[in-house]
Amino acid sequence: MSEPHLEHMGDFFNRRIDGYEEHQIKYVDGGSELYAVTAALLPKEPRAEILDLGCGTGLELDAYFPLNPTASVTGIDLADKLTDELLRKHAGKNVQVILASYFDEPFGISFYDAAVSVMSLHHFTKEQKIPLYRKLKAALKPDGIFVLTDYLAPDQEWEDRCFAELARRKAAEGIVDDAFYHFDTPLTAAHETEALLAGGFTEIEIRASWGNTTVIAAK
Repeated sequence: MSEPHLEHMGDFFNRRIDGYEEHQIKYVDGGSELYAVTAALLPKEPRAEILDLGCGTGLELDAYFPLNPTASVTGIDLADKLTDELLRKHAGKNVQVILASYFDEPFGISFYDAAVSVMSLHHFTKEQKIPLYRKLKAALKPDGIFVLTDYLAPDQEWEDRCFAELARRKAAEGIVDDAFYHFDTPLTAAHETEALLAGGFTEIEIRASWGNTTVIAAK
């Protein structure tokens, strides 16, 4: 039986809009708890400015808006079917969506009170993340927080195996471009921390974990 082809990131999630939220809640480690825990770490001040990287359908916002209904959220994602669902659910809230790669999109300087990313950044290398984290750190106000809730590799062997398998799959399919393809390549907690430190964050704390899912607060 042949293995499935790698899919471009946005296309992968658009094709799975039906059942996407159920999968995230039921089959991701900590899925029934992680959104509430993540939301509780975000600021409660009225009209707080929040940047959401890889916002998807906004499951984290489902938990956050009851805590801060006047927050202003900018979400960035590649999958328009997911962001359409986000906007439908949160019609009437101060939400804007940017259909783009967060690697390419400018964030501004000292604008956001907080940033959040849930189950999105585990598709990229440490080297790709460092300039992204620098850009993100610059976009946060001096006391701003970045809440990263993501799939981390339990050890170096796991991380290496995932990246090697992605390279093998791309070679087998003759993929030579730099586009983003959906395949899980989580970093270890040590490598994720190194990327955050290199990005300018100085206070990094693991706040919760369930299996391979970890919540990190970085300032």
